[in-house]
Amino acid sequence: MKSRLAAALACAVSIAAVAACSKPQPPEKERPVDPQATQMRDAIQKPIQDAKGVEHSVDQGAQHTRDAVEAQGG
Repeated sequence: MKSRLAAALACAVSIAAVAACSKPQPPEKERPVDPQATQMRDAIQKPIQDAKGVEHSVDQGAQHTRDAVEAQGG
C-alpha cells in the first residue's frame, strides 16, 4: 500500500515539475470587434458628440443674456 502511495506521489511530483518547466502558452490572438458592439458604442457616443457641438452656441447665448442684463443695470 505504501509503495502505491509513494508511486502516485512520485508521479504527481514529476508531472508538476514537467508542467512547471514547459513553455508558456502564447496569448490568444485578438478577436476583431463585434460589429454590434461598435454600433452600440456609436449610438452612445452620438448624443455626447452632438451636445459638445452645440455647447459653444449655448455658451454664447448665455453670455449675450448676461451682457443684456448688465446693460439694463441689473
